[in-house]
Amino acid sequence: MRVRVVAASAVTGAALTLASVGAAQPASAAPSQCLASEADIYAAAPASIDGDPGDLLACRQVTLPGVGGVRAKAWKVRYVTTDVKDAKTVATGFVAVPEAAWTKSGSRPVVAFHPGTSGLGPQCAFSKQMTGAYVDHYEGPNVAEFLKAGFAVAAADGPGYIDGKVHTYMVGQSAGKAVLDIARTSRQIPGGSLRSDGKVGIAGYSEGGQAALWAAQLAASYAPELQVAGAAAGGVPGDLKVTAERLNGGLFAGFAADALVGHNAAYPDMPFDELMNDKGAKAVQDAKRLCLFGTLGRFLGARVENLTKDKLTLDQIWQLRGPDGTWGELADRSKLGVDIGAPGSSATYQIGFPVFQYRGALEEIIPTETEDATRAAYCKAGINTTWNKSYVGEHLLTDWLAAGDVTRFLNDRFEGKPVTGNC
Repeated sequence: MRVRVVAASAVTGAALTLASVGAAQPASAAPSQCLASEADIYAAAPASIDGDPGDLLACRQVTLPGVGGVRAKAWKVRYVTTDVKDAKTVATGFVAVPEAAWTKSGSRPVVAFHPGTSGLGPQCAFSKQMTGAYVDHYEGPNVAEFLKAGFAVAAADGPGYIDGKVHTYMVGQSAGKAVLDIARTSRQIPGGSLRSDGKVGIAGYSEGGQAALWAAQLAASYAPELQVAGAAAGGVPGDLKVTAERLNGGLFAGFAADALVGHNAAYPDMPFDELMNDKGAKAVQDAKRLCLFGTLGRFLGARVENLTKDKLTLDQIWQLRGPDGTWGELADRSKLGVDIGAPGSSATYQIGFPVFQYRGALEEIIPTETEDATRAAYCKAGINTTWNKSYVGEHLLTDWLAAGDVTRFLNDRFEGKPVTGNC
């Protein structure tokens, strides 16, 4: 924040003190006002991060030109979360609250939201695009749908959109934690109106769908204090190996490229850079600087075999071992529907609220067999699951076609209406 000196030194000192309140700082000194600069929000993480997951580190009041048709107060936020190895790290996102009063019973609910693929470049962060630095994002109408219904929205960028880091794209557990943690953060905005007794809904599509289901699976163990009422997830790449095999060499190979680079960001000690030939090294750098459509264009038809020194296939890459296991084992850690169950079961991940899963009838990016298999795993585990695969759209269009159903599903959960699912 820039301060203009217009009076005596006493006034100047007071102004500088006020400016320092909003700067990025450890959670033990949470801001009392949202006066952080843009640079503060996305600054590199300190060597040591104090506080608990979800603690607010810095905030900045913003407008949402990327979200049309609704009046809302909004803040960019910087907060504590944990990575795939349970180490504390910093994540970013935004919180939006409708200006219209909440007139229904209880406290205003919040939708913890993760967007679909944004791209790995630092300029691609969802919180940047929705607050005026638009590149090519498409989720604004979905955020608007929630706000029009009266829900607050806590939208996670996903881990890694800070200086010196790379987004850990498609690393499911860290994405799920970032979603749950920003729900916690949303209640800490200085002067904000969200209360800790408000219900929470979880939502996301595509990359966001994977994050949403991981948040659902982790909620009971990672954030038991949150009153999660339901989760909605569509276009879900439930098995990364199956998805990568389908994407490799195709029209949408850019998603696979981002996933490989994102996993390298999450597991930097695993073999990666040394596997690349010159073309592959250039491809990695390109992936780290591009947003969604730039990535898809850059990697159109690309095959991983052509980017590695030994022309490694995906099957061979899965077998490569490093300090964290094999690459295949790490990809499988993000597989959805494994060791899940109802509350009171012996499952690692216990889900005690209804879940809505969906996909388009004309899906052309995510293999439908893995989307269907995720739903089947939830049904087999006894999770209250509602399923819809009748949307007459391909991958992107289905995100918008389902928005009304997602909002109604969450609204019914916030109101405590029963749902039996259709397993």
